[in-house]
Amino acid sequence: MYYLKLISKAAAAIVAGVCSVTMLGVGYYGGRLPDSIMDDGSLPEFYTALPVTAERSVPAGLSVKLFGSVPIKNIKEDKVERPQLIAGGEAFGIKLVTDGVMIIDMKKLSGECPAAEAGLRVGDVIESVNGEEVSSNQQVSDIIKSSGGSGCTVKYRRGELRHETTVTPVLSEGSYRAGMWVRDSSAGIGTMTFVDPATGVFAGLGHSVCDADTHEPLPLSRGTISPVRINGVKKGAPGEPGQLIGEFCGDDCGELTLNCSGGVYGTADSIPENAAVYPMAFSYEVHTGEAYILTQTDSGTPRRFDIIIKEVGAAGSEHDLVISAADPELVRQAGGIVQGMSGSPIIQDGRLAGAVTHVFIEDPTGGYGIFAERMYRHSLAAAEPAESSRKAG
Repeated sequence: MYYLKLISKAAAAIVAGVCSVTMLGVGYYGGRLPDSIMDDGSLPEFYTALPVTAERSVPAGLSVKLFGSVPIKNIKEDKVERPQLIAGGEAFGIKLVTDGVMIIDMKKLSGECPAAEAGLRVGDVIESVNGEEVSSNQQVSDIIKSSGGSGCTVKYRRGELRHETTVTPVLSEGSYRAGMWVRDSSAGIGTMTFVDPATGVFAGLGHSVCDADTHEPLPLSRGTISPVRINGVKKGAPGEPGQLIGEFCGDDCGELTLNCSGGVYGTADSIPENAAVYPMAFSYEVHTGEAYILTQTDSGTPRRFDIIIKEVGAAGSEHDLVISAADPELVRQAGGIVQGMSGSPIIQDGRLAGAVTHVFIEDPTGGYGIFAERMYRHSLAAAEPAESSRKAG
């Protein structure tokens, strides 16, 4: 009888342990797995420590279960033919003109700042002054200077909301000023991630073009891309991110149509011939482990450098991937990831899995990445205005 009681207690402990693991697993994977996925119609296989399976038992979606029986959540399914994308890796120049002008700084004039007193803030985007649409800092300056000190009606955007206020300039250094500095354009170097031969749309950078002072995404009015020549690389070190050193060369070779959190997108004048085409990895197929990037460190063609995908982000995470440079040659040349490599395609298991987005300031061998699937979804949005433009032309 004593042994039966011991066995019964042991069995109860095992059952309690299994139940505890199961409940923890349901909560954990419920948070990490996305609410919607893109796939090609085949049932997804998830890279998880505990067995997670999916079955089509709910309308327009998947029922995901732990151990094949315990429900975790339902996931919306977006079935598509697996995209075939031309991988990039080439550095390219970006020239962007803003939609309106962004306030990047404010300063007191004779003890007051008219713009701040009117409720304007750094990061606001001015659309018009006294009924005149503005697209350059010179326009804004000229209108304010000619005001004679009278109140100027300013219409502006803050986030997604539009507002109106009155700014009363003050006389300073011989002319009327509002105490604000604005920016109307930006230029820089990034890396091409892919070109979709089906739409002619390119994707690059993996993150938005932001203002250097406010770190806010610049609202795109129009923009172009152009070829660049990479002359070398400033090697990164802890606390000092490295940088690709290059210069714009040649005529513009494409048009920008979208600047968003997932990168820059537009249409290229031509599609590369005989370029390597990779099937796109769906987000659930990307896993920790070995991979490589395609990128430039000199004026030659993009080269392959090995990396490790160390983490794959949970649903709703700010970053999809955490990566680390594993190639001694990349570390020797650049110290790891450097500014300008943003957009470098990540290849894993023969598929285009994602792109580099950021370098760790304190550790240049590491950085963040974005899923190729996320960038592909943005490219579809960018393809719509491009198609409309072609039809109008």
